[in-house]
Amino acid sequence: MPPKYIVVLGLLMSGLGKGAVTSAIMKMFDFYDLKVLPVKFDGYLNYDCGTMNPYRHGEVFVLDDKSEVDMDFGLYERFLNKNLTGDLSITGGKLFSKLVTKERKGGFLGEDVQIIPHLTNEVMGNIENVYKKKEPDVLVIEVGGTVGDIENSYFIEAMRQFATNHDVTFVCLTYVPALDVVGEQKTKPTQIGLRQLQQVGISPNVVICRSKAPLEKKAKDKISLFSNLEPQRVIDDSDDYTIYHLPLHFMEQGLDKVLLKDLGLSGRINKQKLNAWGIMTDKIRTPKGKIDIGIVGKYTDLKDSYASLREALIHAGAFSNVRVNIDWIESTDLEKKSGTKRLSGLNGIIVPGGFGKRGTEGMINAIEYARENGLPFLGLCLGMQLMAVEYARNACGLKNANSTEMNPKTKYNVIDIIEWQRGIRTKGGTMRLGAYECALSPNTHSYRAYASKKITERHRHRYEFNNKYRQTMKNKGLVIAGINPKEDLVEFIEWNSGFGIGTQSHPELKSRLESPAPLFVSFVKEAINRSASK
Repeated sequence: MPPKYIVVLGLLMSGLGKGAVTSAIMKMFDFYDLKVLPVKFDGYLNYDCGTMNPYRHGEVFVLDDKSEVDMDFGLYERFLNKNLTGDLSITGGKLFSKLVTKERKGGFLGEDVQIIPHLTNEVMGNIENVYKKKEPDVLVIEVGGTVGDIENSYFIEAMRQFATNHDVTFVCLTYVPALDVVGEQKTKPTQIGLRQLQQVGISPNVVICRSKAPLEKKAKDKISLFSNLEPQRVIDDSDDYTIYHLPLHFMEQGLDKVLLKDLGLSGRINKQKLNAWGIMTDKIRTPKGKIDIGIVGKYTDLKDSYASLREALIHAGAFSNVRVNIDWIESTDLEKKSGTKRLSGLNGIIVPGGFGKRGTEGMINAIEYARENGLPFLGLCLGMQLMAVEYARNACGLKNANSTEMNPKTKYNVIDIIEWQRGIRTKGGTMRLGAYECALSPNTHSYRAYASKKITERHRHRYEFNNKYRQTMKNKGLVIAGINPKEDLVEFIEWNSGFGIGTQSHPELKSRLESPAPLFVSFVKEAINRSASK
């Protein structure tokens, strides 16, 4: 069978949810037991996402193989319930780097290297290599940005060329606004966007319409007319109660049948998979209870900075049949201890990862509040490090203990860069990235959460628990619950009373609706118990 490809493009603006649409399309194929994989193109000239500010780009998603990739890969993994690899991420930086390296090695002797054909050939070669290596039934290619952007124009041109020799279906995501003063959905922006796409030689096979309210028949018919498509190929993507319902919503409109027909594929729906997915989405829509969780972070103005954390709580909530209401709390607001009064009505607190000094004292105050008031607590990466700092200061008498990231001259450096990292200067080189093993101690909350002595979680951090203080803090009651056996690094710590866990890892990165992160399930259960006891 010849290779099958779907290319997902965006019109008009970013932020419409191409990642969610791409994930939903893949999930539909997964319901048919077809092997489907994504490729994501991002036009920026960074080699990867590792050095990007979360305020500008959202969270950096980390894969098992140490790759730092776009946050859409989190969506892909959460929908497919599958671990992906870094070779599925293509950036402008990777393409140009490879092209220039090849030119410097004499790969183009006698030629003037140009966007067309050399760069577009590089794009197409990347796609073909992924297909040969992975051999999926369908490869779904998401093109970052929007049609008309300079940054992705050469990639879109490559996809046009690619479609002349390959079995490609183009799916276009657009936005249909409804102005309050008019009271009807307006299709003119989409008409202009479609004309722009057609001018570069691409006519979409499917148009998906993002809107607040369900797509009206009048708007659907007009978009159908201007896109040269039958009305059943114009698909509603209006606001829904959860993105996880999106593949079911698309299937209700027959999108699965349309795409299978276009690609010349057939198959039967795996009803067990489909029903299980439906049950979990129903639990998100109509849970039996609710809990209130505070996330005390330093990037709360942009919720996408903590996208995986938010989704992990949704997964754990669905598993326990409760709605998790998140109270986003800017950590700088808690730097005065009087600010912690805001925490009193919560059922649990999470301090997530981050870099830099700003807001860390507010996080420490939140951790102290949770420990002293018996509030379920989960510290992730920086949250675990500050949990150690708080305990050193307030339970061990190590006055002004700190991380050398926050205070390089601190007398009690309970968090520090370990010796073998000190000489590394390349960005990302000092980071522990990707999957690392951990040995958990029996009779700990962490062990009970995972029900296993050996686990693997993903990491993205630079500083570590300083083993010089391990025994001192153990003597004062801190529980060392997990160790990386290869490097003897502390991975999990706990309080000896109540539920307080800190992990150097990012378990939220591996959480999926079908297999929620064990640590989050355990944390949510404790928060439910806290709520019931009030």
